[in-house]
Amino acid sequence: MMAVVGYVPDLMDRSRITGVASGSVRFASTPADLVDLAAGADLVVVDLTRPGVVEVLADVSAQGVRTIGFGAHVDTDTLDAARAAGCDQVMARSAFFSQLRALVN
Repeated sequence: MMAVVGYVPDLMDRSRITGVASGSVRFASTPADLVDLAAGADLVVVDLTRPGVVEVLADVSAQGVRTIGFGAHVDTDTLDAARAAGCDQVMARSAFFSQLRALVN
């Protein structure tokens, strides 16, 4: 089973993730908490539209955990910043949720 950690404040988005993940899912309360929770996780999922997320991605990536970020497809600056910070996979929100089952299992 895959251990998934996320910073996804939207409750509807959280329920969609927990609804399809075959392993355990834990959510961080703040972007800073994400760094600690990422230790030992198989996958970290982040909502790139939230303030402070891009700033912690380098620390999360440094732990060697696979990271997927999703955001607005028109916000190319944020998506590019996430890639530059070490996010393994950066996706438009619509693509993330359409491929969610395959991504978290």
